Amino acid sequence: MTKYSIQIDNVEELSKAAKMLMESLGEKTLVALHGQMGAGKTTFIKSICRIMGVTDIVNSPTFSIVNQYETDDGSLIFHFDFYRLESAQEALDIGIFDYWDSGALCLMEWPGKVEKLLPEECVYLDIIEDEINGKRTISWEA
Repeated sequence: MTKYSIQIDNVEELSKAAKMLMESLGEKTLVALHGQMGAGKTTFIKSICRIMGVTDIVNSPTFSIVNQYETDDGSLIFHFDFYRLESAQEALDIGIFDYWDSGALCLMEWPGKVEKLLPEECVYLDIIEDEINGKRTISWEA
């Protein structure tokens, strides 16, 4: 595993980190994004989707739990927001393993709600925001 880290000055620069992540993933398809509310998790996912050629509107699936996007080559991306889950059982009820086993890129916000279910091959990404100057440090291992 290689450790990656990038510091950016503002959320508009998240695309730099998104490109680095996508280049580092190899065959991995599960990415768990950790960060405080407003740190830029959804904006980061929007950057990944743009890089992958998604033309759909990318929004956080806060109430639907999962959104599906199609890339320009027909591949699928699943975007999860587990914030509103009361238990990991709710993720099981929507068939979470079917999504994770699909081979599609799965990007997960608030993965702490399903931490016990996450497979070993999941990439954990942290977005840490400096609340004073707005700079962010994004780090992961892949």
